[in-house]
Amino acid sequence: MDHDTAIVAEHLHKRYRSTVAVDGVSLRVRAGEVVGVLGANGAGKTTTVELIAGLRRPDAGRVRVLGLDPRRDRAALRQVLGVQLQQATVHHALTVDELIGLFRSFYPNPRSAGELLDLVDLTAQRRTRFEKLSGGQQQRLSIALALAGRPRVVILDELTTGLDPHARRRMQSAIEQLEHETVLLVSHAMDEVERLCDRVVLLDAGRIVADDTPAGLVSTVGAADLEEAFVTITGTRPGELEETA
Repeated sequence: MDHDTAIVAEHLHKRYRSTVAVDGVSLRVRAGEVVGVLGANGAGKTTTVELIAGLRRPDAGRVRVLGLDPRRDRAALRQVLGVQLQQATVHHALTVDELIGLFRSFYPNPRSAGELLDLVDLTAQRRTRFEKLSGGQQQRLSIALALAGRPRVVILDELTTGLDPHARRRMQSAIEQLEHETVLLVSHAMDEVERLCDRVVLLDAGRIVADDTPAGLVSTVGAADLEEAFVTITGTRPGELEETA
């Protein structure tokens, strides 16, 4: 694995009983690149990034993140990988300050608590228990926790789902401030992808059906915008279908 490559996934497969969630996905992400993973609900987006993060074991295939095996080198990977998932799994009785302090303690050179709070606009809620935060505030805190250790690679699953317009813009601005990190961004928000991503990987039924820049994808299919290109390629709109993967 060369120094210019941050993520390599080769021929990933994952099945849940009779459902094939990921079907031969191969993906390479360069260091410092922001790559959007798009697809209708059930396309396999979340399962794919969970396989890359080592949160699920593939039935077949190989993953390396900064040269590390997510399963075998789990402890080492935690020091360089930040992950924010749709459902936060933290101690609900702890305050925002306590959670940030806990996560900062895991790393040798973490971001300061003040920087993290400011990044996600939660300074006023620093003494509030997690269970008392709104859904959007919980989402923002989970992003701060993912960025606490200055990770070299960041996986963000539906970064701005459930956030109001102001909070969405604030989160997008926070990602734009990540100058050196490699980011894998799962999203169905086309404006977000066009604003933040260098490249788009489009999943349909567990397979990659397109891989290009946002502008290149639009141009290739002769679409007016990214959402129209999505519909043209997959036959569905972002967010359609019941989530199964």
